[in-house]
Amino acid sequence: MRAPELFPEREPAAPLAERLRPRTLEEVVGQGHLLGPGKPLRLAFESGKLHSMILWGPPGSGKTTLARLMAGAFRAEFIALSAVLSGVKDIRDAVERARQVLQSSARPTILFVDEVHRFNKAQQDAFLPYVEQGLITFIGATTENPSFEVNGALLSRAQVYVLKPLSEEDLALLLERARAQACPTLTLSREARQLLTGFADGDARRLLNLLEQLHTAAATAGVTEVSEEFAREALARSGRRFDKGGDAFYDQISALHKSVRGSSPDAALYWLCRMLDGGADPLYLGRRLIRMAAEDVGLADPRALRIALDAVETYERLGSPEGELALAQAAVYLACAPKSNAVYAAYNEARALVAKDVSRPVPEHLRNAPTRLMKALGYGRAYRYAHDEPEAYAAGENYFPEGMAPQRFYRPSSRGLEARIAERLEHLRTLDEQARQAGTARSRDADKGGRQKS
Repeated sequence: MRAPELFPEREPAAPLAERLRPRTLEEVVGQGHLLGPGKPLRLAFESGKLHSMILWGPPGSGKTTLARLMAGAFRAEFIALSAVLSGVKDIRDAVERARQVLQSSARPTILFVDEVHRFNKAQQDAFLPYVEQGLITFIGATTENPSFEVNGALLSRAQVYVLKPLSEEDLALLLERARAQACPTLTLSREARQLLTGFADGDARRLLNLLEQLHTAAATAGVTEVSEEFAREALARSGRRFDKGGDAFYDQISALHKSVRGSSPDAALYWLCRMLDGGADPLYLGRRLIRMAAEDVGLADPRALRIALDAVETYERLGSPEGELALAQAAVYLACAPKSNAVYAAYNEARALVAKDVSRPVPEHLRNAPTRLMKALGYGRAYRYAHDEPEAYAAGENYFPEGMAPQRFYRPSSRGLEARIAERLEHLRTLDEQARQAGTARSRDADKGGRQKS
């Protein structure tokens, strides 16, 4: 008789999110834009024909669930790989398994690759031929923009479906369904429900994990009616839904930048606080504010750049949370300041011209002449020292290389200080035109005098 094992192996209990994973399409919460009647993914399920696809969406939006439901709907073999843990060998093993399944039962195989954006080009190329042959149907899940992370050849063979974070209504429905199934004796106050859905931040998996955590805490404390206060104490609030290199992060940076550019101080504060709340590096946000000052405010209000720089320096001295107020002050100032991208546009235009133009020599009159030889070669000859000229301006002088037509890159706006700059530049151009007319008149007089003498 075999002695019982002292420490028998036990299967770990599946988390609530896995136990409540939808088994049918009707159980899926959210994604109505894809799964509603006549919508793209619904039609894909109803078509009777498998096709490769990429499911792009934030965590907890249902990407893995939909892939598994697709396998069930088409009675397909389901092989799941994680791009974080798998290599080319795992892909080859999956392909061989797909070949065996096809030979033994004529069933199709779905190769599901989670976080496909983490596969490098060689790994993506490894299963591309088998997708083309039809041996496997590829379903990739990604939180990153596939147009940046997935090979063009693979992307062209897969339909991209964009999933959205779950709405507050979706999360409330899911929460009640999960509570009724998993912990029916637990009662949640309205405030506690709102707290849970707020913490979930559009992520179904996070919501179910939080509910499970709360249920355990309530059972331990002998509580059946959960208030907001109990929920706050029981749940350690995790970070918001973005990693510091992902699409959601850059989407929020974009929203902050566009709010400042659009002169909306309240929206700028909202997105700044969202990113700080999500764990973004305050100094990174400060660097972005400095860029906004130079790119979108520019010379319409030159103080903006100094204020942004001062805000970053203040944060470096104070740290969080006190230093974050300086960043908020800078964001509000930038949003309220007059806007001009004239310098930004001029810089880009000048760079583009220089990049495509030849390397033109510096005109001799603009060259420095620190030695006797340089002076003998004509360096600096006929240079007009602006401070010795009327209005400290050498009217009619050309500072561009010889043979290049004068360029006008900088076109100041009519806003803020740039309105005065524009007036000043227009006055200087008038002086240039007067100098050119005077030069032309002198040339005509000289020609006329020469003809008379001859």
